[in-house]
Amino acid sequence: MKLAMAFIMDPLSGVDVDKDTTFVLMLEAQRRGHEVWYLEPGAMFTGGSTLYAMCSRVSLDRGGAPHYSVLESENRPLNSFDVVWMRKDPPFNMDYIYSTYMLSLVREDGTLVINDPRGIRESNEKLYTLYFPEVIPETCVSKDKVRLKAFMEQAGGEIVIKPLHGCGGEGVFYLCAGDKNVNVIIEQITQGGEVFVMAQRYISEAAEGDKRIIILNGEPLGAVLRVSDPGDFRCNFYSGGRPVKTEMTERDVEICEALAPRLKSDGLYFVGIDVIGGYLTEVNTTSPTGVQEINRLDGVALESDVIDFVEGKCSKG
Repeated sequence: MKLAMAFIMDPLSGVDVDKDTTFVLMLEAQRRGHEVWYLEPGAMFTGGSTLYAMCSRVSLDRGGAPHYSVLESENRPLNSFDVVWMRKDPPFNMDYIYSTYMLSLVREDGTLVINDPRGIRESNEKLYTLYFPEVIPETCVSKDKVRLKAFMEQAGGEIVIKPLHGCGGEGVFYLCAGDKNVNVIIEQITQGGEVFVMAQRYISEAAEGDKRIIILNGEPLGAVLRVSDPGDFRCNFYSGGRPVKTEMTERDVEICEALAPRLKSDGLYFVGIDVIGGYLTEVNTTSPTGVQEINRLDGVALESDVIDFVEGKCSKG
């Protein structure tokens, strides 16, 4: 079965072919003979209740320079594709939300959209964790400095505080009682009490790393440990974290099982979760990464499992 797949993403010219998860998904789809099309969110537009975009059918070559070539380009209704992948990286801003509203039109027309646009809107990667209180650390969402400082005291004097819209470790701070910078950091991150932020009890095991687990249709596919550089508590790859081989623990499986029913009901098929010290800290549903790192460390090809799943979904209609 030959499928036409459209990938909505950041500029293809800028991807790192040895790290980017979207790129290997596209490569696997191409290897199986599926049509691979590429577009950026800004190329989308509506005509009546139909969503269109300027799309380019591409041929990919990991070792090439450049790593892709455009075979053809055309304005095309997105409901003419069998699968539309929403793989635009955060920030999850209002423009991102508007794009999910438009993609809901495509979903209503029967095209498989991964992940479901409604699910993406419901799953801010920080706030979505609140649906699973049994597997997260003590957490407080507020814009009030007094409340946030009181929470820090209740949490043992050490917290991590982060913006709700950030990504890649951007704007994340470690705070501890007695630090003279606490007030100014809270004032800065809340923009003087105008913006909600999330504070979580600091998990001491963060020094050992942050585990990224890839989940497909509620089931864990693989995991990689992201270890921070010396002098930085952030483990994200974008902030300098390095990948280290790891194993799934019973607690990791328990966390995945806790999330699975809601992920499935929200149409969140391809997800990356972050686990520190046995606690869920974030759920990434926009453009989860980590596949290439897991592939190299474990000698697997997770993208094959993902495309298998998509082919199965399409064959069932």
